Amino acid sequence: MAEERIPSRYVKLTKDQAPLEDIKPGELNQPIQVPQLACRKCNECGQPLPESFEPPADEPWTTGIFGCAENTESCWTGLFCPCVLFGRNVKRLREDTPWTTPCICHAIFVEGGIALAAATAAFHGIDPRTSFLLCEGLLFSWWMCGIYTGLFRQSLQKKYHLKNSPCDPCMVHCCMHWCALCQEHREMQGRLSDNVAMPMTIVNPPPVQEMNAAGDNQDSAPSSANGIEQTNLEMQAL
Repeated sequence: MAEERIPSRYVKLTKDQAPLEDIKPGELNQPIQVPQLACRKCNECGQPLPESFEPPADEPWTTGIFGCAENTESCWTGLFCPCVLFGRNVKRLREDTPWTTPCICHAIFVEGGIALAAATAAFHGIDPRTSFLLCEGLLFSWWMCGIYTGLFRQSLQKKYHLKNSPCDPCMVHCCMHWCALCQEHREMQGRLSDNVAMPMTIVNPPPVQEMNAAGDNQDSAPSSANGIEQTNLEMQAL
C-alpha cells in the first residue's frame, strides 16, 4: 500500500513574495513601553508605590536650634569636642560607619585649622600678609566643614522628614555649627533612644521529674489525675 503524502503546511516564498521593507540590525530589539510598569517609585529603595500613596509631610524638629541647655552632656561635648559629637551623630544615623572616620574628618577641617592658625601666629607673629593667609585658610576649612556636616544634616532631614531649620543645612552649619550639632544629637536621641527598656518575661522551667514504678512510690499517685502529670509553670514579668 502506497503511503499517502501529507502536504506541507509551510509555504515557500519566492522572490516576488519577499518583504519589501528591509529590517535594520537591532530594529526589533527596542524596549517596549508597558503601561502597567510605568508607576511611581520610592526615591530611597526604588520599589513601586501605589497610586493613592502620598509622601508624609515635613515634621518640625522636636527641639529648637538654640536649646543646647536641654541636654548638658551634648552641650559640653559639642563645645569642647565637636568632632566627637559629630562622630557619634553619624554613628547613630549610619550604623555601618564607625564614629572615628567622621570624627577625624571634622578634626582636620575645624580643630586642625584653628590649631594651625594659632601656631602660625605664635611662631611667626601677626602681620598683614600673615593675617590674610590665616583668614583665608580658616574660611576655606570652615566652608569645607559646613558642606561636610551639612550633607549629614540633610540626610537626617530626609530620613525623618524634618523641616529646614532655619534655612539650608549647609548654611546652618556655617553660621551655627555647634548649636546644629547639639540639635541633631537631641533629635536622634529622642527618636533612637537606647535607654528604652523592653518588657521581658522570665519563664521558670518545671522541676526535673523522674519515672518510678507504680508499686514503688504510691505516695506520688495523688499528685496526678487520670495518669496525666500536672506541671506548675511560673511566669514573672520584669
